[in-house]
Amino acid sequence: MAGQANSRLTPQGVITRGTTGINRLRRSDRWLVHNEQVRTVLLGAVDPLVVDLGYGALPVTTLELAARLRTVRPDTRVVGLEIDPARVVEGRDGVSFARGGFELAGLRPVLVRAFNVLRQYPEDAVGTAWSTMQAALGPSGLIVDGTCDELGRRCAWIVLDADGPLSLTLAWDPFTTARPSDIAERLPKALIHRNVPGERIHGLLIAADRAWATAATHAPFGPRVRWRETLRLLGLADPRRRMRDCVLTVPWSSVAPQA
Repeated sequence: MAGQANSRLTPQGVITRGTTGINRLRRSDRWLVHNEQVRTVLLGAVDPLVVDLGYGALPVTTLELAARLRTVRPDTRVVGLEIDPARVVEGRDGVSFARGGFELAGLRPVLVRAFNVLRQYPEDAVGTAWSTMQAALGPSGLIVDGTCDELGRRCAWIVLDADGPLSLTLAWDPFTTARPSDIAERLPKALIHRNVPGERIHGLLIAADRAWATAATHAPFGPRVRWRETLRLLGLADPRRRMRDCVLTVPWSSVAPQA
């Protein structure tokens, strides 16, 4: 059935390092909770099933994701999937765990989070992994393919639906990052090798660095005020809510790899 993992399916993917940590994915979680598209999908779902793919050696970030998403919809169901059978743990706090890979164990979720999974794959594996997850999505489902550093201070993620990528978001701690392009080493696998002259992602990071430098006159008021001015200079909307992070979201067409 759609809400129960199918143990007979062959998990698609390979075992990766599995490093994780408490609150490592807090920045993406905060964004998910406040993003209108994600909220609309969760609130409108007949079955608000969410899959956390590749949660690693410990399930802490899956439990955190469940707690945060339940502030949007209290009956959200979360299943953590791991391809390594040794990492599958007993369910707790209303969250279940099972073995699975990009095929999503036969589940039909409306939201999939796959963080720090594809980063450990070759670039040419991204398309197949995306299409495998897309084929398993429930109605209006979304995928978040992201990467972050070990402490979760610098994060980047791509949001996809069943038809393809929709957007790229960069988020970082304004007190530990000197300039926007410092996040380049944490770009998702689909973009990290494209940060070279002539590619759109490279152009975006260069433009963000220039705007950040121009906004230096706002530095005495703190990096968050300076970032709001940077967004204005870039011609991007300042988020309505007060942000603790520097967050930059652009349409996928702005950063899509050149053919």
